[in-house]
Amino acid sequence: MTNAFPQFDLNGRVALVTGAARGLGRAISLALANAGADVALGLRSAATGSDLVREIQALGRKALPLQMDMAHMDQITHSVEATAAHFGRLDVLVNNAGVSPGNPAEDFLESDFDLTIAVNIKGTFFASQAAGRVMIRQKRGCIVNMSSQAGFVALPTESVYCTSKAAISHLTKCLAVEWGKHNIRVNAVAPTFIATPGTEEALADPAFRADTIERIAGLHRIVFLGSSAASLITGQTLLIDGGWTAR
Repeated sequence: MTNAFPQFDLNGRVALVTGAARGLGRAISLALANAGADVALGLRSAATGSDLVREIQALGRKALPLQMDMAHMDQITHSVEATAAHFGRLDVLVNNAGVSPGNPAEDFLESDFDLTIAVNIKGTFFASQAAGRVMIRQKRGCIVNMSSQAGFVALPTESVYCTSKAAISHLTKCLAVEWGKHNIRVNAVAPTFIATPGTEEALADPAFRADTIERIAGLHRIVFLGSSAASLITGQTLLIDGGWTAR
């Protein structure tokens, strides 16, 4: 008798990654392709994705660049529908896109507040809604939201960003409970500071960089959450911070 072991790969799966052009989104897209998935790339400007498309194709997977500014509802809906139409399915949505304008709370601009909420919370919800409709028809699917270590601790000058990421963790629970009956899993990852163009200035501080490297962990956890090996995991936020919040 042969034991059926859990599968950690994503062979034959289709994933859509928002905010895929650079930083975490780019790394996540390549990790998913390396695990066997074809990847739709949600890009604020579709013209920016040609290099990433070639890298994914070099891994033997298909890539579909899409115009997907997360502040525009029509682009969100169209991109999810286009992914399902092009590949015939949508197995994994990774809600990676996010913004984090920082300022002391007493100086925070209303325009920055509105943008943070629009992209980080509203964009995540409605991308999930559009993907959820596809996945309900399929009777299966997986959504991975991008929370943050900032959703669990207070960071000076980041009050609105921290609030938005805390909201993502709770939204994750709500969608997991509501869509579990459709065989849709919804989880979140909450990483620490990762080296991206958006964190370059902060990581230029040697002391901060050393502390960050000490507690960093790989985002291949997203691949795990998208695989069948995580079939009993839903409604969870996985902190990826090397134990920093534990201390």
